Amino acid sequence: MSGERRHTLTVGPDGADRLDRFVSDNLELSRTRVQKLVADGRITVDGRAAKKSETVEPGMVVDVRVPPATPVAIEPEDLPVDIVFEDEHLLVVDKAAGMVVHPAPGHRSGTLVNALLHHVPNLSGVGGRARPGIVHRLDRDTSGLLVVAKTDTAHVALAEALRERRIKRLYIAACWGHLAESPVTIEAPIGRDPNDRKRMAVVPDGRHAITRAEVRERWLRADLVDVALKTGRTHQIRVHLAHIGHPVVGDEVYAAGWERGLGGPTRRWVDELARRASRQFLHAATLVFDHPISGERMRLESPLPEDLDRIARWAREARS
Repeated sequence: MSGERRHTLTVGPDGADRLDRFVSDNLELSRTRVQKLVADGRITVDGRAAKKSETVEPGMVVDVRVPPATPVAIEPEDLPVDIVFEDEHLLVVDKAAGMVVHPAPGHRSGTLVNALLHHVPNLSGVGGRARPGIVHRLDRDTSGLLVVAKTDTAHVALAEALRERRIKRLYIAACWGHLAESPVTIEAPIGRDPNDRKRMAVVPDGRHAITRAEVRERWLRADLVDVALKTGRTHQIRVHLAHIGHPVVGDEVYAAGWERGLGGPTRRWVDELARRASRQFLHAATLVFDHPISGERMRLESPLPEDLDRIARWAREARS
């Protein structure tokens, strides 16, 4: 079929995984879309027709045929969006906190995708109807840099670079308490929290995940840290920092009420920092990658937005 894209994936040594999750993670497709491809006979495992719920093992070869994208049925909206780089192949945006990246149940409008379609009528369709152009995502309340593909060719190349860890994503975060060692590498598997499916957690059967954190500034009862993602799991930074006992300041999911344990003579400082952090203190500050067409090394940087910078200025000056 004209326009059909074919992908051959070999299951790595990390261990067995569900087929739909393996393909979703590797091709940046939604699980729902992968399951539809299986039902349509467009995915094979070691040459045979795949089963929707099957498990793939290390060494297995998965072939995926993705049909041409259908027109994206999302309404363009004239919303403010900060584009820091753009050419005919891709663009990089500096996403504001509070903006959802792509439409989903409960967020059908007002998303970054709605805004981008007003600016760029045709984005890559590789990610599916609801996620045109989206190569990777940021949480709603995380600000910072995000690369978006305009063409399918750029999208496929960027998704492959992301999968092979050739896209460097560096974050700035504030976390409660003081890291015992710096830098620290957190290697712990992440999956759905068995007690709350809306949360993620470190679980034995989760996906392999690695985060590296290094102290940039030491505040009275919190650290400002540089964080590098070695993998890209949902909520990875927030889950990993909470896992080692230093959750992100202002994180209402993984750090709710955590600061109450920081008592003593610095309690007023702790309470004031918590009050000032109206959202999670997490910002995607640096994005480094090779341009998927020209090969040029790209490095984009975003300073702390005003709301987080204001908190940081107060935190480094206040003493009690």
